[in-house]
Amino acid sequence: MEFRNGLGDKAIQDVMQSYPEIGEILVRYDIGCTTCKVGICLLKDVVAIHGLSKEDEANIELEINENLAAKGV
Repeated sequence: MEFRNGLGDKAIQDVMQSYPEIGEILVRYDIGCTTCKVGICLLKDVVAIHGLSKEDEANIELEINENLAAKGV
């Protein structure tokens, strides 16, 4: 997965701290990172390890990248 500005290689807790709406996107796909107390998984790994369909993975990638683009990131 390719996320804008290398966000895929950042810890999910750091990503959600900077961009809380990414947590909201993940919740819609039943990925519960917003309630995880560890938060050290990389964004790209979080999406990959949840056994989602390729279509859902592609949709998450698209939604996150569109959200970041809209913010000028």
